Amino acid sequence: MTIQPKRFPIAAGLFFAVTALSACQRETGPDPLELTGKMFIFNYRLAYATYMITLTKTEPVPDGSTVVATFENPSGGAPLTLDRKLFPKLDKVVLESPDVTCVKKQKPYAVTIEVKGPDGAILQTLKTSVISNLDQDIMPAEALVVGPAYDKNPDVFKDGKTPEHFETAKCPV
Repeated sequence: MTIQPKRFPIAAGLFFAVTALSACQRETGPDPLELTGKMFIFNYRLAYATYMITLTKTEPVPDGSTVVATFENPSGGAPLTLDRKLFPKLDKVVLESPDVTCVKKQKPYAVTIEVKGPDGAILQTLKTSVISNLDQDIMPAEALVVGPAYDKNPDVFKDGKTPEHFETAKCPV
């Protein structure tokens, strides 16, 4: 089989164009992360609540990529932000917000998640809301345990005795 002289430059040009295009970074296409879970976590023993968001990788992300989550602050004020590095070999991403207060039952709280490439370019934006089925006032006002051994909190358990009634968390707003 011989290649005709006129077709060789066209075939070579097509080959180099395809090679060059395949080397380009992802401009569009499937999103790299999929939202797989969202909820509030109430830690009764330590008297705090947080947002918990779980994501699964559906596409590879460039090494050095990060995910930035912005959580609506239930007590008002500035949103809470979390910045985490994405590791290429890990398929699951778990985002836990800083501690929150004043969570109200059945109220939607906004969450925005941005996946950023190593150069800071936004690869994907996810917007969702998280709704609690509990008010935060079910939580104790103070942690029930302290320290690495989960010893009883002496401020709650006076003289080592269990109080008749635990004071519950109050929203300052």
